[in-house]
This record gives sequence, C-alpha cells and structure tokens, in this order.
Amino acid sequence: MSVIASFMVPHPPMIVPSVGRGSEKQVLETTRAYEQVADEIASLSPETIIFTSPHATLYADYFHISPGTKAKGSFSYFRAPDVKFSETYDEELVDKISEIAYHEGFPAGTMGEQEKDLDHGTMVPLWFIRNKYKEGKIVRIGLSGHPLTDHYKFGTMIARAVNALDRKVVLVASGDLSHKLQDYGPYGFAPEGPKYDERIMDVMGRGAFGELFDFDEAFCDKAAECGHRSFVIMAGAWDGKNVEAKALSHQDVTGVGYGICTFYPKADEAVIPERQFLKLYLSEKERVLAEKRASSDAYVRLARLSLESYIRNGKKLHVEDALEELRKDGTEVPEALENTRAGAFVSIHKQGMLRGCIGTIAPTASSLAQEIINNAISASTRDPRFDPILEPELSWLEINVDVLGEAEPIDSKEQLDVKRYGVIVSTRDGRRGLLLPDLDGVDTVDEQVSIAMRKGGIQAHEKYSLQRFEVVRHV
Repeated sequence: MSVIASFMVPHPPMIVPSVGRGSEKQVLETTRAYEQVADEIASLSPETIIFTSPHATLYADYFHISPGTKAKGSFSYFRAPDVKFSETYDEELVDKISEIAYHEGFPAGTMGEQEKDLDHGTMVPLWFIRNKYKEGKIVRIGLSGHPLTDHYKFGTMIARAVNALDRKVVLVASGDLSHKLQDYGPYGFAPEGPKYDERIMDVMGRGAFGELFDFDEAFCDKAAECGHRSFVIMAGAWDGKNVEAKALSHQDVTGVGYGICTFYPKADEAVIPERQFLKLYLSEKERVLAEKRASSDAYVRLARLSLESYIRNGKKLHVEDALEELRKDGTEVPEALENTRAGAFVSIHKQGMLRGCIGTIAPTASSLAQEIINNAISASTRDPRFDPILEPELSWLEINVDVLGEAEPIDSKEQLDVKRYGVIVSTRDGRRGLLLPDLDGVDTVDEQVSIAMRKGGIQAHEKYSLQRFEVVRHV
C-alpha cells in the first residue's frame, strides 16, 4: 500500500462544540466539510494517519517527529478538559522516516521533543476523525524554518517510508490560512490576507502543487498564514503522481481563513515527470541562478570568489590574487575596488531565504575590495544566526553587495525613505542598530526603524538618535 488519500484541514479549537460553546455555529460550512473528510477517512480504514501540524514541536533547522509509543492530549487549555485523546504512535513508520532522513543527511528525526502532549493542530482533526473512525495509529510531524523545497522533499521521504513498509496511510495536513482577513480578526487586516486565501484555495483545488513554491516568504509573512509548510509536505508525498483534487469549503468569518480540500491518487502507476514538481523547480532555479551569476558585476563576483575559496579550501584570498583572477575571467574590475574605502554589506540568500549577512558601517580595511572579501567570508561562515555554509550549497546561493555611503545625522523619521535610505539608530551608551534600505517585507519607515532598534537592543521608551545613508546595491 501507500498514501491512499490526503486532506488539507484547518484547526480552530472553537469548531469543537465543548470549546466553542455556541460560537462554532459561525463555521457550519467548515464543520460540514470536516465531517465529510472524517467520513471519507473512515471509509478508507487506514492503518496509520499522519498529521503535519504547525503547532507540534518546531525548530528552525530540524523537522521533529514525535517519538514514543503513546500520546495523550486534551482541550483543557481551551476550557474543555473533558475532551481527551489517547493515541498510539506508529513507531515502525516513525523509525523508517527517520532512517531515510538520516541516510540522506536530511535534518529530520525524533530528537529534541519539547511537548509530549498532543497539540491542537493535531487534536482538532482528530476530534472529527475519532467521532467516525476509532482505528489506526498516528504519526505526528512538526514543521521547520527550512525553505519550502525542503518541506516538499521531506514529503517525498515520508511517502518512500510508507511504501517501504507497505502501509495503508492517510495524510492530514493541518493548517489555517491567513490570519489577516478582517479588521476584527486576531491580527487585524492586511491586503495580502485575502490574496493568500484566494491563491492557496485555487492552487490546492487544482492540485497544482508546483505553484506552492511561488508563494514568496515575505508575502506569506504579511498574510500571517499558518499552514503553508504543512501543505507543502503533503504535496511532496504526491510527487510524480496524478491526483484528483477537490476544494470542499473556504470560510473567513472569524478573520482567519479555514480551507478544506481532498486529494486522491488517480489510476496512473508510473511516475509522471510533469508532476515531479521539486525536480522541475530546482532545474529552473538552477538555470536562472546560472544566468544571474553570469551577469553579476565585479563586486558580487569578488564576494562569491572569496567565499567559495574559503569554504572549499579554507583559504582567504589576497586582494591582488582575487582581482587578477577576475580579470582573467574577463571581468571588468573598477578602480574603485582598489582605490577607495567604504563600509559594505554582503547578503546571501538560498532559495529565497536569508542564509547570511555581515557588513561594516564604516570602512575597516585598506580597500573596498578587502572589505568585501572580509565580509563575504564572515557572512558565509560567521553569521551567528546560521550554521556555516557548506560546499554543496554554493551553487544555490544568491549574493548581493551593498556599498554604503557616508552616514549623516537626521532630526526625525520624516527625513527617511525606506526604499532610498538605510538607517542607523544609536544610543548614548554605544548601542547601535542598522538596517539597509529596500528590503523585502520592510515597507514603512516605522518598520525599518523598529527592526533597527531591535537589532541594537534598543527599547521603544529609550532616547536615541538617527542617521541615514544611501547604498549602491550590486547584484
């Protein structure tokens, strides 16, 4: 057997009558669709139900699979302690998924459990399912801060583990949609909220899983979505297969989007290349990155050359050697790299996510070229927020170099422009936070200043001074 069906479902605790105490009547459309899902799962009689949940143990750099033999949970946190669950984990399937991940060097397994009790992202769908179907073990899987591509890849590993054990499995991808659909919602309103819901319901309703990669991280953050990564894991479990997708319901009456879709395999047995979405996406991404590398200027090429040399060989290039190597490759090297001094930031992204960023506000080296070499190495190996970049990652890196102009004091935020100027926020005791201009997801001056203050450890009530600076961005 294999994954025989999957379901995209929300997890509002208020949909459970003992929790909602009447408020669940607002979402009757969602309730009816949920009951249909539970009926379908009961008719399938799965041996195991896999849940992917945003509220299970979550790490930035690791996919956690709940370990152990059994798990309990209740809605006591939501004032309904009498609604209880006692579940048995499918230990053999957990071990097989972990084994496949280990052999592929993929960051997933059972280490680091933070909370043994079942989370509401798992219990809400369980409440509907157990009202109709009492059999079957479960597997509970958390999300991570890894790129969407890694979530999809993890889904393919789950499917392989299921196939290897010949399990009859249903996969339930738990996750709400946008939390910013209405002014009265828990996070208020943002225009990205309704746009996210419309897009995700269209994509999932068509089973167009390759389009899940097109959801920009900044767009998803502004929409305050909950389940996107959960849905991507589920999509990965169908890699290479035709599916019959059906959207059952979508509601936004509480200011949060609740969407329910069903997915069943079609009769095709062979792998369908047009449905191998990760392979197709990475192939296209590799082509685009190669074109971008070929068109990058001397500043970016210098940063890439220096970090690649350091990561591959542990060798920090001398300025003269690095510039000579660029010239040999036909790169036109501006005199400014050798003859001027300036602060510079090197920013590194991988598959749309920040992978490292280190810079200097003012010049610290004998030349701008040396500044870039130093900061490229630091951004790739010494940014405390990330593990050092490894050699297999090099071909997937996008690199920007920002050369900073001289900072000038300003009297107020009105003299800033989030697209044109970077900002430096300083206190008298020497704390200082900086943010570059024209960053994805930073759309207002207030956001820019607030982020810079957080980076400098500066509280809102403290007195501070502002400086602005311009940058020349090299891509």
